[in-house]
Amino acid sequence: MSDDRPAWARRIAAERQARGWSQAQAVNALRAHSTKELPEQANLVRAWKRWESGEIKPSDFYQPVIAATFGTVTHAIFPKAGRRDGNAEIATVSGMETLDILGRMQASDVDAATLEALQITVDRLCSEYAFMPSAQLAVEGREWLSRVASLRSERLTLSQHREVLTLAGWLALLVGCVEYDMGLRHEAEATRKAALSIGLETDHAEIRGWAHEMRAWFALTTGDQRGVLAAAKSGSEIAGNRGVAVQLAAQEAKAWARLGDRRQTEVALDRGRRLLEGMEHPENLDNHFVVDPAKFDFYVMDCYRMLGENRLAQTLAEEVISSSTDYDGTERSPMRIAEARITLGVVAAREGDLGQAVNYGELALRGDRQSLPSLLMVSRELATIVHKQYGDEEPAKLYLGHLNQLSRPDAQL
Repeated sequence: MSDDRPAWARRIAAERQARGWSQAQAVNALRAHSTKELPEQANLVRAWKRWESGEIKPSDFYQPVIAATFGTVTHAIFPKAGRRDGNAEIATVSGMETLDILGRMQASDVDAATLEALQITVDRLCSEYAFMPSAQLAVEGREWLSRVASLRSERLTLSQHREVLTLAGWLALLVGCVEYDMGLRHEAEATRKAALSIGLETDHAEIRGWAHEMRAWFALTTGDQRGVLAAAKSGSEIAGNRGVAVQLAAQEAKAWARLGDRRQTEVALDRGRRLLEGMEHPENLDNHFVVDPAKFDFYVMDCYRMLGENRLAQTLAEEVISSSTDYDGTERSPMRIAEARITLGVVAAREGDLGQAVNYGELALRGDRQSLPSLLMVSRELATIVHKQYGDEEPAKLYLGHLNQLSRPDAQL
């Protein structure tokens, strides 16, 4: 087959091959996930062949069934266009530039237009999380948090007061995430608690849910798997069917995978998949506090790597890199790409290819936008295999030495 097939066709073929299924076996699996009776075997196999070749695109009925067969959500395989305007100028959307916003805030002119412009500003900052250098985003995020928080002393209506607090809550969550990326754990925890307090004061379930999700993330990167499960449980009780519930399920799945419990991993992943499948497609795919279909593939990749499912982990890692890279080669989500490369390195190491393993491992450490705790966590997984299987070889020593340097408390990526 040529490489110019649609991405969804290549994905269907890759997912099937990663499972070692024939096309007839894939059709049998498809039947198990359908709520309706499907056509006879020969006809369905012919349709499957046409799907994989890219000759025809599966209908709206078959798309979610195919996704469920492969343990993912519809728009992960069949992407739907979403807004990616994280870099858009505030003026383009609101007609108000940053200086105008600040002038109105300083003049206590907090009207609906000012609040709308602030909302767009917060959305922009949250959308720049994936690629803006941590130090720069931390400074800008703290500045806007201070500005928004200062509005509490102004004369505001009850609804304006709640809106201002909500914006401060989202900014606190963002700043806390960036602080943790930079290795500032104590500062990040204090900021997380501030966000949680705002969520409680405003009775904002999503902000509270994300504060618990951050606690689960912190615990995951420090090896406290039971802490992850406790935080995920607390957050899920608040989150309901909101987007953060999907990420909480993913953190729970990651913890179970690290505890070696395959059944509970799959239960948590399936719960997250069903939640995400039932949600409207996100308007802004770049916002850090939006769980998009591509991010779900990223979660599953992590779990498959930990469970030793090499072919499935490799297939998803390649998909994560592809979906996180623009046509011109720009890495839209460099942190996801880094962890996907480490996954490919882990698979290579397990299969006896030290050179490839170290190459992927080193490549993952080079990015300008990194989350230090998460990157070190997955890098150590690769390092454990490299040390155990190839510890005496020079490429292994060089990689392990580089990783040890980055693991120092004073190391900054």
